[in-house]
Amino acid sequence: MMDALTTPRENFIFEQGEAADQAFLSAYDKNRLHHAWLLCGPQGLGKASFAFRCARFLMGRDRDTAFGGLGMSPEDADVRLITAGSHPDLLVLEREMGESKLKKNISVDAVREIGEFFSKAPSRSPYRVCIIDSVDDLNINSANALLKILEEPPHKGIIFLISHSPGRLLPTIRSRCRRLTFVPWTDQAVSAFARKRLDVDEETLTRLVRLAHGAPGKALSLMEEGALEMDSFAGRLLEKPLPPRAELMQIAATFKSSSAKNDGARKFATFMACLTDRLHERSLSAETSQNGQIYSQLWSRLILSVGEVESVNLDRGDYFWSIYNELASLS
Repeated sequence: MMDALTTPRENFIFEQGEAADQAFLSAYDKNRLHHAWLLCGPQGLGKASFAFRCARFLMGRDRDTAFGGLGMSPEDADVRLITAGSHPDLLVLEREMGESKLKKNISVDAVREIGEFFSKAPSRSPYRVCIIDSVDDLNINSANALLKILEEPPHKGIIFLISHSPGRLLPTIRSRCRRLTFVPWTDQAVSAFARKRLDVDEETLTRLVRLAHGAPGKALSLMEEGALEMDSFAGRLLEKPLPPRAELMQIAATFKSSSAKNDGARKFATFMACLTDRLHERSLSAETSQNGQIYSQLWSRLILSVGEVESVNLDRGDYFWSIYNELASLS
């Protein structure tokens, strides 16, 4: 595989981003730059890359339109600091690592740092910028803390809120932001994007594109996360003979674990994405309408399961066994 994944900090090439660039440039040129931008759309569409792109534009000085409307030179001094993660006028909030695993939420204390950050004037750039990736990771307390900050717009301060599920946000947060929506790409566009970055055969590429559902970044991350192996395993769960019990136990243990070396939550989410995609295919190609309805009902129920499992802190391994038993009864 080629060097496919580039972090949003390092990503200067923003394909199919002309509309977003133009919306931000128009507001900037008219001196009507909103203090809070809500970047919405499915994961993998480049929302974080766009946020860093805007930060470079606002904080740097050396424009480079070879990288598009908001393009900046990678050699600009402020841009280099942003890329290195050391610019004093940029604050990035993400979920932190706890005791060997990623925390479930962005804490209220972390959000309160935003107020302290914006209480100071920019030290070397025209603006201070905060990026929250993602605002979906706020709990109710941290969301209310953010709302207080949004109610008092900071002078020369811009906040970018990245959201994969904006409908779940507090309406009062949504109402205080200017919204930019990123839409899924066509399968052809995702395929062309991935083909330039991945050294895979056409069959593998086609499967990745199907699983990505219009999100080019997701196609790359799925490859990085071993989604094809998980997809193959999901397919075997719908056939006979079923995988041996030793393999099932190993998979269940993988889902249970959450450590720096093994992100069980992410692997479970990848497995469920593959399984629900397979179930949807089965529902459409079933030989009888009754079988199609059975697979369709199971698909519609499981499509929401990842969020439910994480929100109520269910045991992912146990949940996997309940899914397996239900699938075994269908095979």
